[in-house]
Amino acid sequence: MFTPDGPTFRELAVQALSSIERGYDLLAPKFDETPFRTPEPVLDAVADGLRPLGPFRAGLDVCCGTGAGTGVLRELCRERVTGMDFSAGMLARARAAHPHEPGRPDPEWVRADVRALPFRAEFDLAVSFGAFGHFLPAERPGLFARVRSVLRPGGRFAFPVAAPPRVGSPAYWALWGFDTAMRVRNTLWRPPFVMYYRTFRLRDVVADLGRAGLTVELVPLDALGRRPDGAPRCRLVVARRPG
Repeated sequence: MFTPDGPTFRELAVQALSSIERGYDLLAPKFDETPFRTPEPVLDAVADGLRPLGPFRAGLDVCCGTGAGTGVLRELCRERVTGMDFSAGMLARARAAHPHEPGRPDPEWVRADVRALPFRAEFDLAVSFGAFGHFLPAERPGLFARVRSVLRPGGRFAFPVAAPPRVGSPAYWALWGFDTAMRVRNTLWRPPFVMYYRTFRLRDVVADLGRAGLTVELVPLDALGRRPDGAPRCRLVVARRPG
C-alpha cells in the first residue's frame, strides 16, 4: 500500500503520462513509499537463495531503481557492486540510500540503458527486481543476451518470478485491468509508457534465456510460502553463462 508520504494521485497521473525515464525521475523522491518497491521479504529470500552459489566477486544490479537489489549485492559480493539505471532521479535516491559501510563494497552508479550495457564480461552475478514489465516480449531475447555479455564465464543472472494469480481472483483482475489501462493509454498518448504485468510468463522467460545462451535453474523461494496446490509462491530464476 502507499504510505502517507507516498505520491499523490495527481503526481501519479503526471508520471503515468510521461515517458518512462521522465516518469521515474518524477517518482524517484517518493518511490520507496509506494508498493512498487521490492518488499524486504523478497530481497531476503533472494539473498538466501543465492548465498550458497557464491562467493561472488563483482555484482551488477540491472535497472536498479532506488537500489533495493543493490543492497542484496552488497551482502553477497566481496569486491565490487554496480547499480545501473537510466533514470538519473532513481540513481540519486539509490546513492543516498547506500552510504559507506565498513566491510562492504561501496556501490558505483552508472546511468545507462540496459539495451546497451557499457560493460565487458566483468561480473560474477547480475540481479534484477521488478523491471521486466518495462520490456515487450520481443525485446527479451536481446535484453538477456546483453546481460549474458557482461557476465564472466560461469556467471549468473538471477531474478525472482512470482506465481501468477489464480484465474478469476481479485489479483488476477487487478493485473488484467492495469495492463488493459496501459494499452489504452499507449494507444492514445505519446510517448508510450511500457509497463505490463501479464507479459512476463515463466515458461516464455526460460525459453528466451535459453535463446540468449544461458542455462536455467529454478529455485523455489520457500520462505515466501506455497500456494494451496503446493507450488511455490515465488521462484528464483538462476540463469548461468556456461564456461
